[in-house]
Amino acid sequence: MNKKLFMLAIAVAVMAGAIVAPAQNAAPGQQPAPATQAPPAGANRPPPPTRDPQTPGFVKAKTLPDGEVPPADAYGNFVIGPTYKRAPEAGSSDLAVVEGAVHEFKMESTDSKIYPGIRREQGTFGTPDPKNPAKLDVTTSASAPYTRRVVVYIPKQYVPGTITPFIVGADGPDPLLFKAVDGLVAQKRIPPMVVISIGNGSGDAQGSQRGLEYDTMSGKYAEFVETEVLPLVEKQYNVKLTRDPNARVTTGCSSGAAAAMAMAWYRNDLYHRVLSYSGTFVNQQWPHNPATPGGAWEFHRTLIPKSPVKPIRIWMHVGDRDLFNPNVMRDDMHDWVVANERMANVLADKGYKYQFVFARDSGHCDRNVKWQTLPNALEFVWKDYPVDTKLKR
Repeated sequence: MNKKLFMLAIAVAVMAGAIVAPAQNAAPGQQPAPATQAPPAGANRPPPPTRDPQTPGFVKAKTLPDGEVPPADAYGNFVIGPTYKRAPEAGSSDLAVVEGAVHEFKMESTDSKIYPGIRREQGTFGTPDPKNPAKLDVTTSASAPYTRRVVVYIPKQYVPGTITPFIVGADGPDPLLFKAVDGLVAQKRIPPMVVISIGNGSGDAQGSQRGLEYDTMSGKYAEFVETEVLPLVEKQYNVKLTRDPNARVTTGCSSGAAAAMAMAWYRNDLYHRVLSYSGTFVNQQWPHNPATPGGAWEFHRTLIPKSPVKPIRIWMHVGDRDLFNPNVMRDDMHDWVVANERMANVLADKGYKYQFVFARDSGHCDRNVKWQTLPNALEFVWKDYPVDTKLKR
């Protein structure tokens, strides 16, 4: 599947004129850093090719009527779209008022033992190793401070001092996540829970702080959250966060989704539930690690296929115009659609509990898709957890 599928994707991209080096995918609210071989400023770049969910080698999926989402208790692969309407549980807008409380605090890199801070020089990217196209050499990254925002949602149903489930989200703050959780908790479709939406440390991709946090294949980011973020949340807002991995969710979009998966994979003692939008399950890890030479591409190439099944429940999504080869590397491991299709394939082969949504007429981290699907995704990822569990003191 791997070789044939990638060659097909290359052929589609060539016909679409997409074999160029588009700008690096940027975190929400940040400017992308141009690649070393990027076109001149202002040049029009063709969009990623549009993929057909029926492409040979892609997973077999059920196509739903336009406007529908899969049931929250259904496993497997689904095709949705091409039009999207905001789900009622997501509120009328991201600014809609939630019934729970929302708090914010900041974290300085100078206080972190795990992530003291790095930054890649503006206007630079990196150079592929001539002996190994899967390895990117970055010489323009150096120590640099940052300030991180952390926004915490606490449901009105929470009783101070009781132990509560929670969600950790990347690239915060995420008002839509707060609103969706608020509405679903009120309808008793998911258990009451705290949402911890953590801002990244700035930048994107190799050589950046965000890239170091999200694209590194290890449990380091989970350790950072566990030892440096969660204690502050508990101390400042008088909440007790559960230590039960079955009552914890990780979520994110793009590299944030790769981080969410890494948290559950490498620290399965801490997290059992994952929610992924446009997951960057591609080769974007830096520094290069021989143990995982393809970065997050190894999730579907080696790690999941060659490991015993872990207690991970995952909801995941990709768009038909998701990212394709967005930098100077030509290592056959930079196709977001193929990466997510392969993830669905290996999850099915190993018998994981998952739901995969392929969205038509949709780009990378498409907000319209998220507005429609997030309530369903949250309900799916919590489906086997008791909604009315009594919280313990």
